Amino acid sequence: MRFLCIVYGCDGPGGDPQPTPAGIYQKVLENHRDLARSGHLIASSPLQPATTAITVQVREEGHTVTDGPFAETKEQVGGFYLIEAEDMDQAVQLTLTMPPATIGAIEIRPLAELPSLE
Repeated sequence: MRFLCIVYGCDGPGGDPQPTPAGIYQKVLENHRDLARSGHLIASSPLQPATTAITVQVREEGHTVTDGPFAETKEQVGGFYLIEAEDMDQAVQLTLTMPPATIGAIEIRPLAELPSLE
C-alpha cells in the first residue's frame, strides 16, 4: 500500500521558511538512504518556499491564478515522502524515523486506488 507523507513546517516573516536546525540535513539524507535500502521509499523531495507557489482554480465561470499557496496558514507544505508500507501502522512507524517530524509535522494519507485506464 502506498502512502503520501506530507511534511509541514512553519514559514517565518515574509513567507520564508524558518531556519533549519543544524545537522537536520545530514539526518534527512541518512534517513532517506535507510528508507530506500529497506524498499519503503518510492520518492521524496523538499519544496521551494510557499512564496514561490501559484494556486490555480477552474470553475464553470472561468479560472483564477493566484500567487501563493491555496490556504493562508502559519504552517505550509515543505516537502513529501511517497512510501510503500504494509498498512497505516507501518506507515506511522516509518514516519517516526523522518527527521522533519522533529521540527514540524507530517500528515500521512493512503493513496486511493484508481481504476485501470485500459
